[in-house]
Amino acid sequence: MEKATIIFQPSGRRGKITKGKNILDAARELGENIESLCGGKGSCGKCKVLIAEGNYPKYGVTSHLKNLSRWRKKEANFINTTQRKKGLRLACCAEIKNDALVFVPEESRASKQIVSKRPRLLPVDCDPVVKKYDLIMDPPSAGDARGDLERILSALNVQYGLKDLGCDIDNLYSCDIDVLRHLPIRIREQNWHVTVSVWMNQEIIRILPGSVPDTYGIAIDIGTTTVVASLVHLKSARILDTQYIMNPQVKYGEDVISRINYHLRNKEGLRQMSMDMGEALNRMIEAMLRSTWPEDTHWTETAETSDYSDVQKQRGKTDGEFLCLVPEDIEDAVIVGNTIMHHILLQLDPRHVALSPFPPVVQKSLNIKARNLGISICPSAYVHFLPNEAGFVGADNVAVLTAEAPYKSDQIQLIIDIGTNGELVLGNRERLLSTSCATGPVFEGAEITYGMRAAPGAIERIAVDPETHEVTYKVVGNDAWSNYVKTGELKTHGICGSGIMDTLAELYRTGIINKSGAFQKKQISSRYRVNPETRLKEFVIAWADETTIGRDITITQKDIRHIQLGKAAIYAGCKLLMREWGTDRVDVIKIAGGFGLHIDPVKTLIMGMIPDCDPKQIVPVGNAAGTGALITLLNREKRSESDWVAQMVEHVDLALLQEFNDEFIEALHIPHKKDSFPHLEPILPPEILFQK
Repeated sequence: MEKATIIFQPSGRRGKITKGKNILDAARELGENIESLCGGKGSCGKCKVLIAEGNYPKYGVTSHLKNLSRWRKKEANFINTTQRKKGLRLACCAEIKNDALVFVPEESRASKQIVSKRPRLLPVDCDPVVKKYDLIMDPPSAGDARGDLERILSALNVQYGLKDLGCDIDNLYSCDIDVLRHLPIRIREQNWHVTVSVWMNQEIIRILPGSVPDTYGIAIDIGTTTVVASLVHLKSARILDTQYIMNPQVKYGEDVISRINYHLRNKEGLRQMSMDMGEALNRMIEAMLRSTWPEDTHWTETAETSDYSDVQKQRGKTDGEFLCLVPEDIEDAVIVGNTIMHHILLQLDPRHVALSPFPPVVQKSLNIKARNLGISICPSAYVHFLPNEAGFVGADNVAVLTAEAPYKSDQIQLIIDIGTNGELVLGNRERLLSTSCATGPVFEGAEITYGMRAAPGAIERIAVDPETHEVTYKVVGNDAWSNYVKTGELKTHGICGSGIMDTLAELYRTGIINKSGAFQKKQISSRYRVNPETRLKEFVIAWADETTIGRDITITQKDIRHIQLGKAAIYAGCKLLMREWGTDRVDVIKIAGGFGLHIDPVKTLIMGMIPDCDPKQIVPVGNAAGTGALITLLNREKRSESDWVAQMVEHVDLALLQEFNDEFIEALHIPHKKDSFPHLEPILPPEILFQK
């Protein structure tokens, strides 16, 4: 196959790429991070690149626009005539025919997201599924020549009453094969004194010489956009370290449907996405383990040794100051995620989840050996996957339910996990309903002209003066508001989810847009204008000299419509759940996920994303899915509870409800076309709240 040289600037990444691939695929292959929220379908316009024209002896290439495939009509949705003449193309549309020098503009570079999803730990009894037993045994003798394993099984029975261990007829349990392979050395290393790790009172998954009482596990929450993992001491419930990363699969598309499509379009697509996640999890695990070692230690050499006594010596050298944990020390793991993330990691074909009636491959909880998943923990340990509720309501929602336990409360609770796919739960101890609503990736920054993830420089808070309509804002990574710093000091780059929500509420609150979301005809601020190139009405949030991209950051009429679509999907879902449950009110609304820690409850109410209630009853619960993963890691009964609640909760398919479209259309208005919001009466002027 013929190859072409592709060079990306300003990063300098370069390589030989098979002709016929598009620039976005070339970027993925060479490790260049180009934003692509739609997964390369040409529908988001975030992957704009500039093709250099001319001969570049320094790089040994001659680059021309003609070295790429012909212009495609869909590119005109995002690139105007002037930009096209300058050499701008969409990376997902431009196929490589010959050498090219490609400049990736600032706004097209995928920024590192600031993840604020550290799970909180709720009070829970520590009763992990892996228990350790300290055994001192007599060595073999002429009168007692039993095998090493039989000697251990007998000692566990005599000393701890584990009678059923190893009694299965088919010997399915008792002892993992990896343990047997190390058994002769470890059982004799400290004169027949060992510590035995037993999973669920059924299987020996590890044997160590001497007394080793501590047990460790990891809890992992795989989100569509972010991944969070925590290393936990299972006897004390102490979180030793937490790692956060962007889900590496975002390069295949921001939403789950894009990733299903990537699987369908590419023969090895499912395997590639699974491997990407496995590698990312192993990097996170390594980082957490490294945190338990002195900084100057050659961690890799020591951690990968098969002689566990070397690790014990390292621990001794630190006088107990460092735990010096290695992969084998992690003896249990719990993973939660939505149904598609679950399927991709396990390489289960997810295509049918996207087709009515949306059946997953499996709903029940799973226990899978770590070595079979390629996850770098104790190879004989089990990785526990919580059950999936339905096609678009997965194990992450089960984890939220397990953490918040509305089924133990008399209060009617509404739990909303805002993300690319909004998940809703309503109920109390009498009845629980759940559903999902396709909000789209708008709250992740997609579909918004200057939308972006919550990376440094992203506007996360916005305030508009009701008299002058002047704007102040705050960006991720800086606590100062824009009116307290020098122009350009905040290095403003775009707008992230919480800023997007603020914008709709503030534009409505100050009368810049009306109830329908349209810009008012009379505007008092110079920030309102009609863009001369796009002819779209827009409002300037940040002027060009305040930004790093050299252009005004605006909210257009089209952006406002996208935000309305997202918020209306959530409101309509909430209202229909309430109708199915048989209530016209809720006692408390819990906002889960990263958004729950950043959104303003009052502004969430103003924009009409949630039913009317006292703002004091809108409670952020943070990463409740991660919390659910933690407590099921720490308490074995919580796993049974998760299995129970996954079967008990009633799933409501909004698509099958005839009234959904009507409710959705009415919810497009701000806060709503018909529904009253009495709790907003002290907050909004009557001419705003009661406008026709």
